[in-house]
Amino acid sequence: MVKKIALEEHFLDPGTVEYWRPTMADVAPQKTAQLDGALTDFGEQRLAMMDKTGIARAVLAIAGPGVQLERDTAIAVRRARESNDFLAGQVQKRPDRYSGFAHLAMQDPKAAADELERCVRELKFCGAMIDGHTNGKYLDDRSYDPFWERAAALDTVIYLHPADPVAPLPVLAGYNVLARPMWGWGVETGSHALRIICGGVFHRYPKAKLVLGHLGETLPFQLWRFDSRSAPYGWNLPKPPSQYLKENVWVTTSGMYDLPPVRCSLDALGRDRVMFSADYPFDWPGCEFLDTVPIEESLRADIAYNNAAKLLGL
Repeated sequence: MVKKIALEEHFLDPGTVEYWRPTMADVAPQKTAQLDGALTDFGEQRLAMMDKTGIARAVLAIAGPGVQLERDTAIAVRRARESNDFLAGQVQKRPDRYSGFAHLAMQDPKAAADELERCVRELKFCGAMIDGHTNGKYLDDRSYDPFWERAAALDTVIYLHPADPVAPLPVLAGYNVLARPMWGWGVETGSHALRIICGGVFHRYPKAKLVLGHLGETLPFQLWRFDSRSAPYGWNLPKPPSQYLKENVWVTTSGMYDLPPVRCSLDALGRDRVMFSADYPFDWPGCEFLDTVPIEESLRADIAYNNAAKLLGL
């Protein structure tokens, strides 16, 4: 069993439960109760899972959109800070096993930047996890420039987690099975990442670091096409799209436990850009997958532990 750092591991605190519950509307009550118990546990249940699967350290982050759904910006800012303080208290109980990603009220870019800095400098968090758009505003919006500038200056990471789109995609209408994890979330999140690239965020802030789950939301598969089709259609940045992906983006294995896409991500981005995630408690068979997938042992160790330790300073 290989030693692992897991990067997309979820929890709930009392102030964010109300934002998460609506996302479970289509889930059976018994399953919701099971997830509730797992998400609010920081003791025996979570640690037993980690011990059983070789996870030496879990980087914890809020489940669901959290305060990004909040329409009152002042409430969002306050609850995000409270959530981060709650997580810091849990991490302090087991600093040998837990680290944290900040939860941010992206309704106010400056407040989000200030809270990110507080979390990184004072609470010793590893960066932040952002759940997609915030009330329809994506992270390429120029109002977020102060946030990206601060994230780059802090040399910290922003993990972009899937969220529902602003409006249901017409092409998926009538096929609920496609709307979320099977396809829709990947379309939404991959497109969001491309907006960040095409919007020049990494040109303006070349030290910014973005992490994507699900082995990059299919983006590594598309590098040649991005480059070959961008220039004729108005590409105006000094580097091709693939270069920004290779220089500013890292990916994790969350929810993608198959060798061909792992190989694609490694070949496209480099062996130092692929990291492990279990996505606990929603999807964690990846632990066994990483232990048994037929790859060289040094590469297995890099994906499981070394790349994340280096990127996050753990």
